Amino acid sequence: MEDSKLEDSLGQREMSDQEMPERNKGGLFTMPFIIANESFEKVASYGLVPNMILYLIKDYHIGVAKGTNILFFWQAATNFTPILGAFVADSYLGRFLTIGLGSICSLLGMTLLWLTAMVPQSKPPSCDIMTQNCRSPTAGQMTLLFSSFVLIAIGAGGVRPCSLAFGADQLDRRDNPKNDRVLESFFGWYYASAAISVLIALTGIVYIQDHLGYKVGFGVPAILMLISALVFFLASSFYIKQMASKSLLTGFVQVIVVAYKNRNLTFPLPNSTGSYHHKRDSNIVSPTDKLRFLNKACIIKNPEQDIALDGSASNPWSLCTVEQVEELKALIKVLPLWSTGIIMSINLSQNSFPVLQASSMDRHLTKKFQIPAGSYGMFNIISLALWVILYDRAILPLISKMKGKPVRIGVKLRMGIGLFLTCIAMVVSAIVENARRREAIRDGFQNNPQAVVKMSAMWLVPQFCLNGLAEAFTAIGQTEFFYSELPKSMSSIAAALFGLGLAVANLLASVVVSIIDDITSKGGKDSWVSSNINKGRIDNYYWVLAILSFINLFYYFLCAWAYGPSGRQATKVKALSGRLVV
Repeated sequence: MEDSKLEDSLGQREMSDQEMPERNKGGLFTMPFIIANESFEKVASYGLVPNMILYLIKDYHIGVAKGTNILFFWQAATNFTPILGAFVADSYLGRFLTIGLGSICSLLGMTLLWLTAMVPQSKPPSCDIMTQNCRSPTAGQMTLLFSSFVLIAIGAGGVRPCSLAFGADQLDRRDNPKNDRVLESFFGWYYASAAISVLIALTGIVYIQDHLGYKVGFGVPAILMLISALVFFLASSFYIKQMASKSLLTGFVQVIVVAYKNRNLTFPLPNSTGSYHHKRDSNIVSPTDKLRFLNKACIIKNPEQDIALDGSASNPWSLCTVEQVEELKALIKVLPLWSTGIIMSINLSQNSFPVLQASSMDRHLTKKFQIPAGSYGMFNIISLALWVILYDRAILPLISKMKGKPVRIGVKLRMGIGLFLTCIAMVVSAIVENARRREAIRDGFQNNPQAVVKMSAMWLVPQFCLNGLAEAFTAIGQTEFFYSELPKSMSSIAAALFGLGLAVANLLASVVVSIIDDITSKGGKDSWVSSNINKGRIDNYYWVLAILSFINLFYYFLCAWAYGPSGRQATKVKALSGRLVV
């Protein structure tokens, strides 16, 4: 009963009286505008990344190491800003304004980047052909370039964490018995559109830059971003716009501080009334017993001193509400399951080694056409998008028809399937690389990493497809899980958690490579991750990732067991009695 009240209170919409008519707004009509906004943003921003290192080297005369570091920090910022954007959206601006401002920032950043290609004075002059002397960029030129990067990162922080939650706001009707299925379908189509957008960016935009130059190649993303912003604002009057609540981050800190200050207080007797501070309109009068030490943050010590005339806390740094405590508990509770996705993200971030492998293999599809070495990652995106479409439009309807009742796969099972698939993907990667390396040594290419072996690069496709399926199961499952389990006021944070996992994985992936390089290169030996892949042992490196992935899978089983039934499973058993939940 207590858990049911908790979900009803934390899951309710916080709408003002003027916003109640907006119940008739939203719906499927708004989906094209929201999905198009992020799709155009992804095409524009992701299309800038692949050739950016070449732009820095050729046009700005920046060395490979420095250029790589610049792009690393840019990508790190782009991955971390969505967390800040989520807090800003949930606590201050609301999702609509945050997406709008993010779109404008991205447009400004891409316009500045386009200007660096259009205005000759914005970058150093070309190198002297005779003397091979190249002038370094000035402080002003680098400031203009970095400003474009910063604005694009800020824009991504506004759009990416909020679009998913904002779209779900338009569809989420918790009194609808088919609500879970509607959200599951939306999350799947959302990720499919995102995957297709990235695929277009990695092919179309890169092709334009290669064949038409950076003036057109940077101009097209700027135009797409302009369309993105216009499309989003065009449907402004049709959106359901959630009001921002108080600062969640401040509320979390307050709970921790007050709980520590009250650590010596004794807990009130069970069933005692008026011992805990809560909102006037809240159905929760006391906190749950989980993470009980945090409950001391909402214990009323002296009602006359602690409670103001309007029912709020006289000093929020001395007394918190039950709702604040339960919001922090909800976030802490999902963090272990969130952490299980990091290893999969590390596996997905292995981009450099597959490119080296593909470049040393036969990439020809016909005598005249061969797939670029850097384009094999598209099979990851293709498999993800195809699975989402088949799962939503063919597999589930077929199984439901056979069973005679609606069928859906539970989110925790989907997450587990994805983590298992990424284990298999690493095993396949190791086996294929071992076969490629043996072929190279057999042909006498051990000291020639540029040589092409008589082995088709299509052998790399299965590992990309497996990782794409793993991402389809785990990424979509995690996002749906976070959105369902966290309070409604934390929707943007729920959407941003998976992105944070990607950011952490990017940093940890470099740590793993550095550790393996240091250990395996001792004593003058060739490193497993040597630049000469025929002398290195990338297959052993993949085996290490496979072992870590299997350990992580068992860690996931432990976390899923410790978490127990999800909130909806625990409180809606009766509603699910007519539905098969696998």
